[in-house]
Amino acid sequence: MKELLTAIVKGLVENPDAVNVTVDEKNDEGITVYHLHVAEDDMGRVIGRQGRIAKAIRIVMRSAAARNDEKIQVEID
Repeated sequence: MKELLTAIVKGLVENPDAVNVTVDEKNDEGITVYHLHVAEDDMGRVIGRQGRIAKAIRIVMRSAAARNDEKIQVEID
């Protein structure tokens, strides 16, 4: 899952070397949280207008996680 998120985001940004994903352990509800860090200049590219790209990234990641019977959450830091 971490590799999928990294691949998606690296295709969007101008500085792919600055993309960093950290993963938290499952919380009480069984949700794994993925924290996405990008360069400050690329933040707008990842979020998109009115958050459309960020929403699309979250939908794709949740769909991929559902195939593996996982629950995830993507946070853009």
